[in-house]
Amino acid sequence: MSKPVIEYQAVVRPEWIDSNGHMNLAYYVVVFDLATDAFYSALGIGDAYREATGFSCFTAETHTVYEREVHLGDTVHVRSWLLGADAKRLHYFHEMFHSESGERSAVQELMALHIDMGIRRVAPYPPDRYAALQQAVADYAPAELPKGAGRRIGLPK
Repeated sequence: MSKPVIEYQAVVRPEWIDSNGHMNLAYYVVVFDLATDAFYSALGIGDAYREATGFSCFTAETHTVYEREVHLGDTVHVRSWLLGADAKRLHYFHEMFHSESGERSAVQELMALHIDMGIRRVAPYPPDRYAALQQAVADYAPAELPKGAGRRIGLPK
């Protein structure tokens, strides 16, 4: 595998703990969303890009898999992988690890759409941003998909 675009770190907060004594599923998504913000900034399509250009990215689809519990005070880190980009979409994957044990706790695969905020519709990336994203795909996309990417949900037949 190549290297992740960025790694993000968080500490599990008291308000993230549910009645089962572990991090509630919604807060895994919160951590992944914070990692997405850092990922977008690293790719040059974050808040500064939106403010300067009037374009942003909206998440269109996610798939989250919960593999291991994390608890109050645990430190986790998220590795963010760029899987692909085309003229209007971005495909990426987050892996959350328990920082002390190194065990993978959860993964999330996402597809985002590039949006013209003036009309709130899907629009192509400007040529310079599209070229930069294609370079990032060349620099960062793993030769093989991370374990769990591309999964479908369903019962065995």
